[in-house]
Amino acid sequence: MLREYSWQQAQYSVVLSGARLGAAEAAEAASDAPETAVTEPSLISVVDDDQSFRDSLRRLLKSHGYTVAVFTSAAEFLASAQLPATACLVADIHMPAMTGAELYQHLIATGHAIPTILITAYPEDGVRQRMLSLGVSCYLHKPLDEAVLIECLRRAFVRDKTPRVVP
Repeated sequence: MLREYSWQQAQYSVVLSGARLGAAEAAEAASDAPETAVTEPSLISVVDDDQSFRDSLRRLLKSHGYTVAVFTSAAEFLASAQLPATACLVADIHMPAMTGAELYQHLIATGHAIPTILITAYPEDGVRQRMLSLGVSCYLHKPLDEAVLIECLRRAFVRDKTPRVVP
């Protein structure tokens, strides 16, 4: 199944199992999908300036049992009460004002070592290598593959349980 959301002539797809369906069929199939129990810490904060992608990702993560908070910008997330409760951050790399990469580096510099998954519609190998070397949990490109995203979340939560020193 594939859910497609379009906004301002941009299309984003969240792969659910591989077959391409129309929007109505995908919505019906998604509503029939069983919810997955979550045993990890569950607050995931999503920071993306694209409302349709942010909303589709929120719905997907909630269908897996996670608690999700969404933010339109890095500044909104940094000013939120959810910052200290965030177990994992999913942030778009290309955003105005502060990018997802800059947000991650700011969080580390200020002592908030939140496991972070960066996403982008414009993957670049140099950026990917740099971000992974700085400790980003995963670097994913749109459209997101659901299984890969969920595996990244699981790895981020496992990593979060190991003690680490923040420079």
